[in-house]
Amino acid sequence: MPLPDKPQKIFDRDAEWRELVAFACDGRPEARLGVVSGRLRQGKTYLLEALTGTLGGFYFGAQQGTQAELLSHLADELARYTNASSAPHWHGWEDAAADLLALGDQRPTPIVLDEFPDLVRQSPSLPSILHSAYRRRDGGRPGQARLLLSGSSLPLMHRLFGAASPLHELSDLHLTVGPLGYRQAARFWGIDDPVLALLVHAVVGGTPVYRRDYVGDDAPTGREDFDGWVCRSVLNPGKPLFREAYHLLREEIDHKDRALCHSTLAAVATGCSTQGQVADCLGAPLTDTARCLGLLREHGLLHSEPDAFRPSLIRLRIAEPLLAFEHAVVRPHRSALAQQDPVAVWKHARPDLDSLVARSHFAQICRDWALRFADGPDIFGTQPRSVAHGSVADPAQPGGTDVAAEVVVRGRGDALNGSLLSVGLARWDEVMDLDHLERVRSLLGILAGRGEDTTRTRPACYSGAGFSPALRAAEAQGRVVLVDLDRLYGRT
Repeated sequence: MPLPDKPQKIFDRDAEWRELVAFACDGRPEARLGVVSGRLRQGKTYLLEALTGTLGGFYFGAQQGTQAELLSHLADELARYTNASSAPHWHGWEDAAADLLALGDQRPTPIVLDEFPDLVRQSPSLPSILHSAYRRRDGGRPGQARLLLSGSSLPLMHRLFGAASPLHELSDLHLTVGPLGYRQAARFWGIDDPVLALLVHAVVGGTPVYRRDYVGDDAPTGREDFDGWVCRSVLNPGKPLFREAYHLLREEIDHKDRALCHSTLAAVATGCSTQGQVADCLGAPLTDTARCLGLLREHGLLHSEPDAFRPSLIRLRIAEPLLAFEHAVVRPHRSALAQQDPVAVWKHARPDLDSLVARSHFAQICRDWALRFADGPDIFGTQPRSVAHGSVADPAQPGGTDVAAEVVVRGRGDALNGSLLSVGLARWDEVMDLDHLERVRSLLGILAGRGEDTTRTRPACYSGAGFSPALRAAEAQGRVVLVDLDRLYGRT
């Protein structure tokens, strides 16, 4: 039978909806378990409520509280769902689990326990209890309960459903709900101008809730309105977005590590891309820096990726654009914002958006494009398998000065084992010319001298400001791949 269509109120999320309804409507005669995870504010609850509403399932959103209180709330919700005259009287989670799974005795029924980690914090034995409840049904009374356990605490979700968890072997759906991609985010904000779309994405990323709930559905009307939009939304103390970056860390990171995490994010946002550079910037021991970086990675707030040419060199970048914008641009001016008009403060902070945030964000979007959208053989010759920042020492310079390429595309294999499909420079605010192409060719010469096979490597230039006629002519001759904002956003 056909699966139900996604409700119109849900923007995008087509793949996530297909996964959820396929799991929820699975007609096999046994109870099944699914896991939905993702950082805060990404729309997990919105999706799950829509799923249970569409399919007539049961939804329970957990909150912090004692076990007795949470079970009482769950019993009340279950009584309302089943139209029972009174709530069930449970002695513990064993009884609750049995009643929840019984909801699927007649038909496939989605049953959602949202923010499952909040339940486990008060009832550490709950994963084992659910495991036992499922096992008791094996070979016994068939059922079609489709239990979905959702959570935003990524470290706890990993521990609950990792290989060592009793629930790991039972779960056959693992769905991650992440931010909207940069193209989807532009559509979500209703922005057609790719320059404006990238600037807005550099500030708020692809988190859906930031438009609807955090700025009152206020979007910039055009490129000339961008500065005004920043002042009336992101820098406006009356809007939730004003303090969102601090709320993110307060909700994710324990207080004893929070101050160091803020300083660490500030270091990464202003150009420190390795653990050693962060430690030097903070004047902190490597052990403290490593622990802090580990916390940020564990909570999904920081990504670490190997350098394309030196895999042992791990490069850092902030996962949430709002955190990068806050720590590079806004945080140095927080005290001024408490005393001055946002427009006056923004005049001083605005240059940091271009120099510290937009340039690195543009490079990351170029890497995203190369990995997700450059799949035709006419671009890089074959399907890219990895895209990363790369750097290599220039033997012609004293001390071996590093030469960098922002977009290094590899095919099959990993790191140095992958075929080198393309090496490219990304420049947000420069009109690129033949000089940039020559820099790429010089870098390819260095790589060839180090043993890289560059015979099929395609030079590339990525620019947010455009290309000179001479470079366009080189493109027409097949000497370089050129990618501008229109191409990044699928307009050409």
